[in-house]
Amino acid sequence: MIYLDNAATTWPKPPEVKESMLEALSSGGNPGRGGHLAAVQASRLIERVREELCELFGGDDPSLVVFAQNATHALNQALFGLLQPGDHVITSSLEHNAVSRPLWVLAQQGVEVTEIPVVPEQEFPWETFEKAFRKNTKLVVTVHASNVTGTLLPVERIGKIARAKSVLYLLDAAQTAGVFPLDLGRLAVDLLAFPGHKGLLGPQGTGGLIIRPGISLRPLFYGGTGSLSESDRQPDFLPDALESGTLNSVGIAGLGAGVRYLKNQGLASIREREQALSQRLIDGLTAIPGVKLYGGTDASKKAPIVSFNITDIDSTIIGYALEQTGGIIARSGLHCAPHAHATLGTLEQGTVRFSPSHFTGEEEIDRAIAAVAEVARDML
Repeated sequence: MIYLDNAATTWPKPPEVKESMLEALSSGGNPGRGGHLAAVQASRLIERVREELCELFGGDDPSLVVFAQNATHALNQALFGLLQPGDHVITSSLEHNAVSRPLWVLAQQGVEVTEIPVVPEQEFPWETFEKAFRKNTKLVVTVHASNVTGTLLPVERIGKIARAKSVLYLLDAAQTAGVFPLDLGRLAVDLLAFPGHKGLLGPQGTGGLIIRPGISLRPLFYGGTGSLSESDRQPDFLPDALESGTLNSVGIAGLGAGVRYLKNQGLASIREREQALSQRLIDGLTAIPGVKLYGGTDASKKAPIVSFNITDIDSTIIGYALEQTGGIIARSGLHCAPHAHATLGTLEQGTVRFSPSHFTGEEEIDRAIAAVAEVARDML
């Protein structure tokens, strides 16, 4: 098996991730629930990972790192926690359903939504973006990198424009956290949603939301936090206000191990390796008759994602053939991002997506290219 579906979830994980999870599972204890040693140790583990994530993303206050089940959970917390009927939000046409679907629900409740058409390989439509702001604009929300094409949005400038207009900026870093440097001390980002199971190399069921000081969110749900237990009122301080219920301490232990692995390896070296592998894929696929690439051919300007089709053949057929022919594990279809596919003109066909990690070998890339060439010869 050649695994090229790291944009969905990274695999393999560093050995330390499994070891840390097993250690946490063996220790017992529920963080924040009790004063006995096991509970205290579990709480210390949670806070250590919170501090490590805060440091990784250039934050100042670890209490503003709120754990979630995944990036989708974090995005929903931000969107439903901020927006109310009468508010206006600006987004892009490259968003994942983790943004598009909550915004659709909010639109039914009276929130106004403007979607800016963003086309991969074309200049960001700055004039359209600036004209979209209104008196009631409360939020801009965009993906950092498209999960379909790897296209990077100019988030630094987007954030600066939003801040100049006193509008909050929510960034979906699902494809970039752990791959690209994200420094909240430099970026004009007010809320950052991230998954634990992708570039951060942690397990599924982990993720979080980082919130700038002074921003108040309505909780998605309410319940026990281990604090102010004598009151019916939900605590109004972070992270407790947004972390009701028992946290996934075993998963968070694995996430912390992934973060420490990244720190030891260095984000720059990991990114350089993944971009080199992506460029090798792009160069090889470009030479195959019938193959069409999406999102540009310069891997240095993208997240490590390569999407393609073979003429007009349904992408799911190609994906199945690749697995059967060469044991190539890819993602085919719409990738939970129909607005992006509508922008690309691939809403009916979908695309086949390769996404290597720094664990991927060059020989595996070459075998994947050879498999695509074989499938193309057989089907054309």
